[in-house]
Amino acid sequence: MGNEFLPLFYTFHFYLFGLLALACALMFVTRKSPVAAAIWLVGTMFALAALYVMLDAQFVGVMQVLVYAGAIMVVFLFVVMLLNLGQPADLNDIRGKWGRLLAGFVGLGLVAELMALTKSPLDLRLVVPAVTAPPQTGGVIASIAAPMFKEYLLAFELTSILLLAAIMGAVVLAKKKDAR
Repeated sequence: MGNEFLPLFYTFHFYLFGLLALACALMFVTRKSPVAAAIWLVGTMFALAALYVMLDAQFVGVMQVLVYAGAIMVVFLFVVMLLNLGQPADLNDIRGKWGRLLAGFVGLGLVAELMALTKSPLDLRLVVPAVTAPPQTGGVIASIAAPMFKEYLLAFELTSILLLAAIMGAVVLAKKKDAR
């Protein structure tokens, strides 16, 4: 019964997330505040992750969120705070009643879409993959994880120690600059 709506569902959401990614990227490059730009870049990363999931590349979508929207953006904001580039007044990126009104309409649209999905005749098991037992071969994640934790374990651990030393060095340099 719900199969005839499935191609329209995916097509609509593909274009929705594509336009969302383009809009967030445009907002990213036009912001003066580095903190506001970083927040728009996170929005772009989430839209790209949704596109990856829709293209049946769930692992790439999860890595997009964990690595880029998570770790890289935390490091970026850490550097911004360390260099004191952002001002508290710059954090409010939506100014005036029209920006807030637009944000409210976008929020209402997302809530309406969620409500439509929960009450629609679509079989949601077709939209969200069913949780099944992992394949015996290990799948995509095992082919990436096995070499990383076997052949390249030393390089992986040395990289983590190098990143920790870089963060500690940045903190020490920032403390010396404040002491002067």
